[in-house]
Amino acid sequence: MGGPRGPGGVGGFTPADEERRRGVRRMKVIATGALLLMAVVFALTKLAEQAGAGAWTGYVAAAAEAGMVGALADWFAVTALFRRPMGLPIPHTAIIPTKKDQLGQSLGDFVGENFLSADVVRDRLRAVGISSRLGGWLAQPDHADRVTAELSTALRGALTVLRDSDVQAVVSEAITRRATAQEVAPGLGRMLERIVTDGGHRRVVDLVCTRAAEWLREHGDSVMGAVAGGAPGWTPKFVDRKVGERVYRELLRFVTEMRDMPDHPARGAVDRFLTDFAADLQSDPDTRARVERLKNETLARDEVQDLIASVWGAVRAMLVAAAEDERSELRIRARAALLSLGSRLASDGRLRSKVDGWIEGAAVYLVTTYRDEITSLISETIAGWDAEHTSKKIEAHIGRDLQFIRINGTVVGSLAGLAIYTVARFFGG
Repeated sequence: MGGPRGPGGVGGFTPADEERRRGVRRMKVIATGALLLMAVVFALTKLAEQAGAGAWTGYVAAAAEAGMVGALADWFAVTALFRRPMGLPIPHTAIIPTKKDQLGQSLGDFVGENFLSADVVRDRLRAVGISSRLGGWLAQPDHADRVTAELSTALRGALTVLRDSDVQAVVSEAITRRATAQEVAPGLGRMLERIVTDGGHRRVVDLVCTRAAEWLREHGDSVMGAVAGGAPGWTPKFVDRKVGERVYRELLRFVTEMRDMPDHPARGAVDRFLTDFAADLQSDPDTRARVERLKNETLARDEVQDLIASVWGAVRAMLVAAAEDERSELRIRARAALLSLGSRLASDGRLRSKVDGWIEGAAVYLVTTYRDEITSLISETIAGWDAEHTSKKIEAHIGRDLQFIRINGTVVGSLAGLAIYTVARFFGG
């Protein structure tokens, strides 16, 4: 188990950190052992030199002495990074604990200047070739299937999270606001004008005439009864009946002729009426105003608002069902689109250039717009860490390599001391 979180929000020592610390302690023992070895060799060679052991003792003593100097110097340098050597208040020591905030600021500035610059981002993305790799990856059916499945899962999740009441309110408000703000009469006039010009309304006239003729045949008694019932009370009943029958026959004849005769005068009258009405919808202020009032009254009705709100429920159910069904048209088309996109990206250099340009532009916008926020996140996070805990954490990660510096200093110092002593003896005789 890892240790508790350190003061200031820095994570505690994990098992991996503890293993690193043990490695640092082992390397400290080895580095310190090398220093002690140099001291023992120096002492023994000095004793041997006093005993007249020979000229070789000078060479060994010089090497051991320089090795001690190198080991001590590197010990001081390494120790000064994390703490004050031997607790002494020596200037420019305990650099990490005392300069933590400045180091964090410098690190943030370094990242901003060297990693979050527009040129660096563009060069790096251009070298990666995202569109080419993406195209080759998407062109494989298995990968397209995987992306389609993930998109379907994401779509189902999003639809599940959204509350129907909220979405319905938004949809209803958006449709109502758009319909209220947009004048519909001119558009209806232009559409009606095209329909009349193309003769599309004639099928509607045919249908109305056919249905009217069928209704009259089925409800002849009702028509005649209605005509007779509207006659004055002083007229004889048989006269009312005759008038009713005559009116019924004339209505039936009129509707039947209008149904069967494409050039019937009534049809021409309908054409002229619709043509005039289409023109009024586009240019007559009174007609347009009446249509707008009718539109607003219709939109304000509860039944219409309920119908608009129910649109989301139908769309949501359709999308969820399509996302769950692997054989749905939505998923089949999405998979085909991904495969097509992958193939085009893999083969079309111009498309790749466009996509790479879009990606580079988006990335550059993000890093240039939010670079200060990113760098301040680094500096402010480090500033919030506890100095001592941070020092120990960093030492656990890099301390082992620093102990190698001590060992190298001991070895290099010994060789340098031997070389200097040898040169001095050679020229000094």
